[in-house]
Amino acid sequence: MEAKAHARSIRIAPRKAQLVVDLIRGKQVGEAIAILRHTPKAASPVVEKLLNSAIANAEHNYSLDVTKLVVTQAYVNQGPTMKRFRPRAMGRASRINKRTSHITLVVAEK
Repeated sequence: MEAKAHARSIRIAPRKAQLVVDLIRGKQVGEAIAILRHTPKAASPVVEKLLNSAIANAEHNYSLDVTKLVVTQAYVNQGPTMKRFRPRAMGRASRINKRTSHITLVVAEK
């Protein structure tokens, strides 16, 4: 039995979120939370909140034992990109892409 949690259209670039998600894949839940608390990346509070949600889903919806939970799957997909324009020299404009992420965590009992 496994429990999932999704976070959609998070305002952080997928490449940056992927670095944080790679740290916790395959780890025990308690160890993963400790790693996220001590990681100085902008995505770590978002991923920690999502992990807590997945743990709550496992406990409440499927009655799984929290001490035996492991992060089995963790991945980041690209969400919609917001396009913004910045004025440049000689009347030109350049585009700035503000990327978003869809983050998914799956926890299951070991």
